[in-house]
Amino acid sequence: MSDHLLEVRGLRTWFETPKGTVKAVDGVDLTLERGEILGLVGESGSGKSITGFSLLGLVDPPGRVVEGDIRFLGEDLRSASPRRLRDLRGNRIAMIFQDPMMTLNPVLRIGTQMIETVRAHAKVSKAEARAMARDALGQVGIPHPDERIDAYPHEFSGGMRQRVAIAIALLHKPDLIIADEPTTALDVTIQSQILSEVQTLTREMGMGLIWISHDLGVVGQLANKVAVMYAGRIVERGTVDEVLDAPRHPYTRGLIDSLPMENDRGQPLRQIPGNAPPPLGRPEGCPFRPRCARATEACLTEPAETEVQGRGWRCFHPLDERAMV
Repeated sequence: MSDHLLEVRGLRTWFETPKGTVKAVDGVDLTLERGEILGLVGESGSGKSITGFSLLGLVDPPGRVVEGDIRFLGEDLRSASPRRLRDLRGNRIAMIFQDPMMTLNPVLRIGTQMIETVRAHAKVSKAEARAMARDALGQVGIPHPDERIDAYPHEFSGGMRQRVAIAIALLHKPDLIIADEPTTALDVTIQSQILSEVQTLTREMGMGLIWISHDLGVVGQLANKVAVMYAGRIVERGTVDEVLDAPRHPYTRGLIDSLPMENDRGQPLRQIPGNAPPPLGRPEGCPFRPRCARATEACLTEPAETEVQGRGWRCFHPLDERAMV
C-alpha cells in the first residue's frame, strides 16, 4: 500500500446480535490525499457513519472491525495501541459529529472545553491554550471570539454551536477530519456559509476531509471526489463531476433524480421504489436488485467492481455514460 494520507482496503465492520450478524460495513475501499474532500453519500443505514467511526476505532461492542487495512500516512491504525489512538484522535485526526452537543459539555464554558482539548495534546500554558482557542473561533467565523469564548453552549445558536465543534476539530491543525453530516440540522444559509468555510480551510491547511452526507447537493457543492454507499458497500466512486454528471450505477441515478432541482415544477418528485434492505435481510447477490428496474437473473450474483481510469462501479448493467452526458 502506498503512502497516501488515508488508504482503506477491504474494511468490514460487523455487529453480532442474537438474531444474526449485521454486516454494517462490508468491504469498503477508500483513498484520500492532502487537500482533497471526499463525499461519502447514501441513504440512512447504508454504513456511512459506521465507516467513519471504524476509521477512528470508535466502534463499540457488539460491533467490531473484523477485517481490512486502515493506514494513515502509512501507519497501520488497526494494530495501533489504545494509547496511540488517543494520541491521534483530536490531534492528527479529528471528527465532527452531526449533533454538536455530542462534542460540547453543556455545563462548561466553551473556553474551558477548548483549553482542555489543546492541553490534552500540547504542552502549553493555559494562556497559550486560550489564545489558540480564541484564534480557532475566529477562524470559523464566530464574531467577537474574545467575548464568546467565555459563553456556555446554550448561549449559542445551533449554527454557532456547530462552528464551535468545527473550531475544536481544527485546534491542532489535523491532517484528517471526518465530518458526520455536521450541517444536516442547520438552515440553508448557515449551511452554505459553513460549507464555504470548510472548503477554504481544507485547501489552505492542506487537510484531507471525509464529508459524510445523505445530500448529494451538498456533496456536489463541496467535494472533489464522491463514493456512493449502499447496504455496507461502495457501489460507485469517482470525481464529483464524473459521478454526478454521468452516473453509472442505477442507485446513483436514483439519488440524483430524487433531488427537487432534477424534477419538473409542479410534478411529483421522482423516487427510488421500495426501501433499503434491513440489516439482517440483505438480498442475495446485488443488494440493490429488488429496487432496480435493470435487474436480471445475473444480479442474483454479487457484482465485482469495474474500474476504468480511477472510476469504479459495481453493476452488471451500468448506465450508458455517453447517454448521460
